[in-house]
Amino acid sequence: MFKKWLTLEMSVVLLAAVFTTFQSCNSKVANDTKEESVTPKKEPEFPRKKLSQEFKDYWYSGTAEITSYELEQARYGEIRTGKAVMIYVTEPFLKDKQVKADNASTDNVPVLKLNATKKYLTGIYPYSIMASSFYPVYDNQHALKVSFSAQEWCGHVYAQINNKEAFQVMSRSYFESEGDQDFNLKKTVLENELWNKLKIDPENLPQGTHQIIPSLEYVRLSHKELKAYDAEATLTNSDGFYTYEISYPELERSLSITFGNAFPYPIESWSETSKSGFGPEAQTLTSKATKIKTINAPYWQQNHNKDLYLRDSLGL
Repeated sequence: MFKKWLTLEMSVVLLAAVFTTFQSCNSKVANDTKEESVTPKKEPEFPRKKLSQEFKDYWYSGTAEITSYELEQARYGEIRTGKAVMIYVTEPFLKDKQVKADNASTDNVPVLKLNATKKYLTGIYPYSIMASSFYPVYDNQHALKVSFSAQEWCGHVYAQINNKEAFQVMSRSYFESEGDQDFNLKKTVLENELWNKLKIDPENLPQGTHQIIPSLEYVRLSHKELKAYDAEATLTNSDGFYTYEISYPELERSLSITFGNAFPYPIESWSETSKSGFGPEAQTLTSKATKIKTINAPYWQQNHNKDLYLRDSLGL
């Protein structure tokens, strides 16, 4: 009888030990899972910013604001020359599908869209870059969507952030170490959205110490981890211009944007300082863009050969 009782007790102890070990392994796996660190939370609903008549007259006139820039772009440890173009336009956006709406609806979210392009040469082959950000004109939440693509003769890369319960990230690259990635990030400031925000209400730009997700262009082309980094942001107003600066100590990178201090806050120039190149040839360089010309036009209607001359007015 005692032997049976001892056998039963040992069996119970053994089962408890196995169960404890199993639970410990499960806990470790959960803690090692990237998604586990992201707890989706509903984004706070801030009051909608009231749109001024000046804003409505300008941004709902049936045209886009198109600005061209002379570009000095650091790449592979050298400065390249090229052109940049920024196209701002308002459009209706579907929050659930995260695309431009085909039809009018009270469910549509009005956004200020920015398509920012860069074209430059690296030796024999060209770079073509585009970033898009869709930011609510009411300035009451994060960008609903941000995307980026770069094409050059080695291949192309693409990244997209969708504003859902969390930031849903999708990244594609021809590099083995980056490959196809899908993951979530906690919601925080997006550098890409700040270019939209400054056109709506510069005084509402984030200032001080913040966690900011750097531009998708920088993250992808420098092969840095796509995540939020500690940053310091400042806004100054002097001699008719705002200057907005962001510094990322860990990345040894800074961005400075100079724009008019009166509506519609035209962007005059920007500069970005960071390490360029890889290995022993890497050095700190500053990329710059300086405005050539701004026009307001319904460019989507000007797609015929007879419209080619319009590029001359932009210095392209």
